[in-house]
Amino acid sequence: MKQESYELFESATVERILEVLQNELQKRNESPFWREKVVPFSEAILSVLIPLRDRGMLFDPQGVSVSLLTPELFFAWSDFLSLKTLAFTLQKSNEAGVLLRTKLDETLYQKYTPVDLTTLGAYLSKNRVNLENEYLDFPISSYNLHQGVSNVIKSLL
Repeated sequence: MKQESYELFESATVERILEVLQNELQKRNESPFWREKVVPFSEAILSVLIPLRDRGMLFDPQGVSVSLLTPELFFAWSDFLSLKTLAFTLQKSNEAGVLLRTKLDETLYQKYTPVDLTTLGAYLSKNRVNLENEYLDFPISSYNLHQGVSNVIKSLL
């Protein structure tokens, strides 16, 4: 990973990170198939990670508190099953008014404010994730596709 990628994830806006990814896709002349997928997938993940970063409430897929948004944390959440779990965790947290399913300090998770799930929800729904029942599986083809997208993103950063 380039040092610039760490700096980008640490403090940039969603729009700025997406702009960098788009520019890298064009520089590397990536195939149109992947260009169509990288930015929307990244936007879906970042639409929730950036607000959590800005509130000091980041956590990894195991629920452990994380102090910085790094490319590695982004990729941990880019696992399609982890991303689905994150969406349900935040949905339940939004309803409860506290951050659930994490190992964050109690005083911190009590200060939770709802995260907008519109972008992430639309993306998951478009990729055949059932947003009503957390325990229903999605097609393995969706998982495999997103593994490929994650690999393309890794090559850009």
